[in-house]
Amino acid sequence: MTYAGRPIQPDGRLHGVILGCRRDDGRWLLIRRGAGVGAAPHKVCFPGGAIEHDEPLEDAARREAREELGVEVELIEHVWRYELPERPLTLFGYYARLESHDFSPCPNEVAETMWLTTDEIVNHPDVLPHTDKFVEALLEAAHEKG
Repeated sequence: MTYAGRPIQPDGRLHGVILGCRRDDGRWLLIRRGAGVGAAPHKVCFPGGAIEHDEPLEDAARREAREELGVEVELIEHVWRYELPERPLTLFGYYARLESHDFSPCPNEVAETMWLTTDEIVNHPDVLPHTDKFVEALLEAAHEKG
């Protein structure tokens, strides 16, 4: 069974992963979704995407970084789980570190990459809903990691 062309997991929901990668200057990596993305084209969000059926969360997070941005990531910590109230989607968020900064974005999925401060993220007019909740979890994890 699928929802919006993506596999429904055993709990009856679509599962997705998102990645929070932070530069040394405190800015976070976000993308502007490409025109070819089925849900919320042109919106600003953290990189990520849908989890395939029976795919481990960590594998999905690494795969999405490769597919969207052409980069490898080191997953530092799973910091967030959120069930969207308005649709059957559960998001799993990771605090991650880029292993390379040489991006080769998939043009169908990514129109633009950007490095934003936390204030710029939460106040951006095109940011996806609930992004502020992930930012809070990332800041807590980043603070704990020093």
